[in-house]
Amino acid sequence: MAHRSRNYSGIANAVSAAVIDRLSQKQTITPVPGSVRIDGKVCLVTGSNTGLGKAVAIDLARRGGHVLMACRSGHPEAGDDVRRISGSDQVEMLKVDLADLDSVHRLCDRLKRRGRRLDITVLNAGLMPRSARRSAQGYELMFAVHFLANRVLIERFLADGLIRPSIRPEQRPRIVVVASEAHRSAEAIDFDEFGVFTEYGLKDGLKYYAASKLRLCTYAHELSRRLNPDGRIRVAVNTLCPGPVNSSIAREAPLFLKPVLYPVMKLLFASPEKAARPVIYLCCAQEMGRRSGVYLHLMRERPASPLARDEAAGARLWQASASLLEKHTPADRREADVHL
Repeated sequence: MAHRSRNYSGIANAVSAAVIDRLSQKQTITPVPGSVRIDGKVCLVTGSNTGLGKAVAIDLARRGGHVLMACRSGHPEAGDDVRRISGSDQVEMLKVDLADLDSVHRLCDRLKRRGRRLDITVLNAGLMPRSARRSAQGYELMFAVHFLANRVLIERFLADGLIRPSIRPEQRPRIVVVASEAHRSAEAIDFDEFGVFTEYGLKDGLKYYAASKLRLCTYAHELSRRLNPDGRIRVAVNTLCPGPVNSSIAREAPLFLKPVLYPVMKLLFASPEKAARPVIYLCCAQEMGRRSGVYLHLMRERPASPLARDEAAGARLWQASASLLEKHTPADRREADVHL
């Protein structure tokens, strides 16, 4: 039993830290009123079949957005729920498995054929497996889903003209990246071992989760710099940590922990609806269409970690990931890819 306690003490520490973090944070940003509308804007939300992503999809649909729910599962029930709860019929479900880059490209191909501009893109999908698993292309699963898939999505959306940079505030697209405060505990990116699959068990899962979120935060800041090189905002790229959310992210926790973990999450973690507030703020608040490179922790603005904001690391991450993804890019796409 002592061995088991050592193996899973990381989970207990993470839950405790998350609860303390949430209860100690004072809100300094006012939530976006329900009266604020985004009528006609096209909003893509990944991982929106459940939890935080579903709450975001409902809120955006209520405000008049045309919501595209990009999900691996939950078809069509999740979409039906979002339509019913939001009272909007402007909701579609799109099939994608973010752990498979071929599936990501197929989604992008489908959206390209439709040719409709994306006004708001919410990169929300996330997971934390019990132990190391490989993606379809052989990468560690969180590295693939949290970082590589998002890198491909945004690069394709830009290259295909679905995200169209604009200096006009009313036409300026927004990219909202759901990250985590866990990125602060990650070590600097090891570019010598970049993309290399490593075995790990549950006790080290949080370490690799944090590493994947650091890559995501670093990428978001580099993307913001590249899209807005002279300080004039053309695409608002902003990042947030929603805090601890009572969602399905703990679905792979050990069976013996679930009777304790789930009641704690229900009692002390934020509901998906409440946790969605900072996401909606970045999506809908007028002032956030004029800013880029912002990081929110809950409803409070603060800088991301120094590692995430490091420009040299951002540039190196961009090049390393571009080289890594080149071999997974369909041949007919290689010449068309955008170069930022």
